[in-house]
Amino acid sequence: MTFKLGKKPARAGAVRFRLASYADASALPPLPATFGHDALIGARLWGMLANDRYGDCVWAGAAHETMLLAREAGKVVSFTDAGVLGDYAAATGFDPARPETDQGTDMQEAAAYRRGTGVADARGVRHRIAAYLALEPGNVTHLYLATYLFGVAGIGLSLPVSAIDQARRGEAWDVVDGAPNEGGHYVPLVARRADGLHVVSWGAVQVMSERFLQQYCDEAIAYVSQDCLVEQRSPENFAYDDLIRDLAALA
Repeated sequence: MTFKLGKKPARAGAVRFRLASYADASALPPLPATFGHDALIGARLWGMLANDRYGDCVWAGAAHETMLLAREAGKVVSFTDAGVLGDYAAATGFDPARPETDQGTDMQEAAAYRRGTGVADARGVRHRIAAYLALEPGNVTHLYLATYLFGVAGIGLSLPVSAIDQARRGEAWDVVDGAPNEGGHYVPLVARRADGLHVVSWGAVQVMSERFLQQYCDEAIAYVSQDCLVEQRSPENFAYDDLIRDLAALA
């Protein structure tokens, strides 16, 4: 199987708002030992979404996030290769007929596109996020908190070659000392389980260790989405209204 990357280098401060400004972890109940709703999507239903042919991992990840968030609210949303590549093209100038334009995507620019335009599902319906916030890559408490409260967190990785080898062998991602960097990759963090952290990469759930996350994550974003809401509350009973109102006032 071919694995393509496609996340452009992290830009410090590119995302203006930070989760730390809105969420006090000490004031919230302790996070459960395990959490996440990735089991709502069958193992064969995520879909590669062309990330074996093009560097559209940021857009495949956006589609996977939207699929999961919608399923949490009892809705079934699917995506096609053509639709995902269409958003990649619209946001970056990518043209499948011109291989030199397959240069990947900046995470902040993709988040802004998702807020302003939205990603198109298989029926052509666009799914927009209400807001997005920067997370501290090395702060696992914030990463876990965002995933627990908002359903997913977008993780940017400076991926080592060893991770591609581990993926091919069906192994968890873990640190291999001395492994050279292969490039930037984007994955949605969707769960914390007994066997490790669950992300979606190349059309499947990939397990990774906390040590791997801490070493290779170079940027991360929390997304505020209406897709997962039932009566304006998330599956974990988190009310979004105050955060959305504050962000609208600051924008």
